[in-house]
Amino acid sequence: MSKRIAIQGDIKDPSLAAAGMLRIEWASREMPVLSSIQERFAREKPLKGMRVSGCLHITTETANLAVALKAGGADLVLCASNPLSTQDDVAAALVAEHGIPVYAIKGEDNEIYYRHINAALDHNPAITLDDGADLVSTVHKEYTELAGNIIGGTEETTTGVIRLKSMERAGKLRYPIIAVNEADTKHLFDNRYGTGQSTIDGITRATNILWAGKKVVVCGYGWCGRGVAMRAKGLGAHVIVTEIEPIRALEAIMDGYQVMPLLEAAKLGDIFITLSGNMNVIDKAHFTAMKDGAIVANSGHFNVEINIPALEGMAKRKRQLRPFVDEYTLADGRHIFLLAEGRLINLAAAEGHPASVMDMSFANQALCVEYMAGWKERAEPRVYAVPQEIDREVGRLKLISMGITIDTLTAEQRKYLESWESGT
Repeated sequence: MSKRIAIQGDIKDPSLAAAGMLRIEWASREMPVLSSIQERFAREKPLKGMRVSGCLHITTETANLAVALKAGGADLVLCASNPLSTQDDVAAALVAEHGIPVYAIKGEDNEIYYRHINAALDHNPAITLDDGADLVSTVHKEYTELAGNIIGGTEETTTGVIRLKSMERAGKLRYPIIAVNEADTKHLFDNRYGTGQSTIDGITRATNILWAGKKVVVCGYGWCGRGVAMRAKGLGAHVIVTEIEPIRALEAIMDGYQVMPLLEAAKLGDIFITLSGNMNVIDKAHFTAMKDGAIVANSGHFNVEINIPALEGMAKRKRQLRPFVDEYTLADGRHIFLLAEGRLINLAAAEGHPASVMDMSFANQALCVEYMAGWKERAEPRVYAVPQEIDREVGRLKLISMGITIDTLTAEQRKYLESWESGT
């Protein structure tokens, strides 16, 4: 039994640490790329003395990232990036067994959520890690004096990147951010396969429904929407896609799905899943059109994708039937079931993405933190892509961990690709 460390942070129950340690260990078995980075970090200490504050989902996978960063010498503090995504046993293990201060409690209210964000920023970080940009936005609103001392940050999710690019366009962004979400080894796998599987998992755990034969309406056909549609179809569901982008709508048609306006789909759907990054995607008019028994869930980062106040205003009664299932009875007697208060269903009602796919996402995070820590000069305050060499290295390490080898270019082929003279 390891020596317990004095509690630092704000967590639900330190006695949960032993259980959390076992689950963190289990996840690590599916995260060989991050484990190899951790081993190198432990030898080289590239983050020695670097203060890092992370606003992330406190899960077993995040715990393995935190342990890797600490092995590299980082002075790390964590808080939750969503009120319902914290795994309390993991938070306890990070604090009690690894000595990493964590401010996160599953089910915390909005006031405590932002108190925890403030606690992470009181750490005076040189680097920030974000999932949804709440940490960065709080720096810019309430901790402006910190911005000039922050080397840079990373952003893990589509919603956060949208917010940060908006800040950049408005000339408000005050330090550089690397958009980890945009890395190929992140969005092609985490968003598609991770969100696809974990969203279906969360809805299944919350409801115990049979997917076969259901009409599933997927609102948004980005990488996350593609993944959910693919997994729902694989379980026998009839998938309808709603979109505002014509090219994505065309993709959905070519992939074999029905495409129509949401107001039309609202009359047909049994299950509705939002993954758009926008607000009020499902609105009062859609609730009005839905049939009795419709299930509504969100897998976007914020619960604003569903107009919950509108649903509350339409309901004459609300009751909880199961954990994460709220029944709204409307004036005409129809019932609409909202899952997990409109929060991220995959993290609220399940365990989030499988560790194997988060291995690549968090490998990107770790290597980007190392990259920023090595900057000789502070970069301009913009949103940057993950350096291609990091993206490719993560892919290369993942293939090695899977025992897969691939071809390489011959000298002749490399020369051909670099030249223009050859033709027909």
